[in-house]
Amino acid sequence: MDDSTIVSSPIFGQIVAGPPGSGKTTYCKNIAEILRKLGRQVILVNIDPANDVSLPYDADIDISSLLKVNEVMESLNLGPNGGLLYSMEYLEQNIDWLIDQFKTQTDKVINQPLKEETRIGRVPYFIIDCPGQIELFTHHESFKTIINNLTNRSKAGFDLRLCAVYLVDSHYANDPAKFISALLNSLSAMLHLELPHVNLLTKVDLMSRYGPTRFGLSYFCDVLDLNYLVDDLNEDPFLAQYKDMTKKLADVIESYSLVSFLPLNIKDNRTIIRCLRTIDKAIGFHLIDLDTEDEMERIYKNYQPSEDNA
Repeated sequence: MDDSTIVSSPIFGQIVAGPPGSGKTTYCKNIAEILRKLGRQVILVNIDPANDVSLPYDADIDISSLLKVNEVMESLNLGPNGGLLYSMEYLEQNIDWLIDQFKTQTDKVINQPLKEETRIGRVPYFIIDCPGQIELFTHHESFKTIINNLTNRSKAGFDLRLCAVYLVDSHYANDPAKFISALLNSLSAMLHLELPHVNLLTKVDLMSRYGPTRFGLSYFCDVLDLNYLVDDLNEDPFLAQYKDMTKKLADVIESYSLVSFLPLNIKDNRTIIRCLRTIDKAIGFHLIDLDTEDEMERIYKNYQPSEDNA
């Protein structure tokens, strides 16, 4: 297939972001497994230079072949955060390496022989596992520049359509201050990356382990009236002094009215269906995937996560 076809045909993907411990890597592995059963040509990308030892999946593109954060820290006498930021700046300066990697994987998918030709059989689908440092998605420019270059058709040479999937651990719902902070981070990432954006509240099956919540799951997913959370903060003697500031932050979140969450329990197929369909719609993948709706239902209904993912 010639180069003009590669340029003109859209390819799709997810940027999986969120704070450390939110379940990004586990999400990438499980979602890749499900999508491959659906016949999608999934390409796993690890661009976390600190995530080079215990990856639970085989990365098709791995930044560790370019640099590793521990080597950066040792050679430049930097700490973990400084090493990570330097690594992203280095990747920004060497964006051609990453673009070439994407082109190579895209060529493999487009030119591979297929036993049965389908409309999605030759459409690459990238899942990008990102670092957990929040500053990369709120104000640091390197990661945003990397994504802009990948999605710039004239720069990259392909038409990549990405959705930012931002994961937040549900245990934040047990602490009003942490949850408001998570909302601000989600909103900042959404505005900073300037991509179609889906927020996921992960590990909802484990919420009860962290203690009782004052409100139900739907309240935290829909982000309705944050004044109730602000009132909870005022009961804490330390946080009461920040009442006015917290109220103004809550007003900012509500005034934008952009932040909401989809609940995700990797053991519950209903939540997986809803999340993937929402992501598909955000990037337009459903427009070429309408014939697979029944197949999606069948795969999700029968899917059981492996023990190490449960």
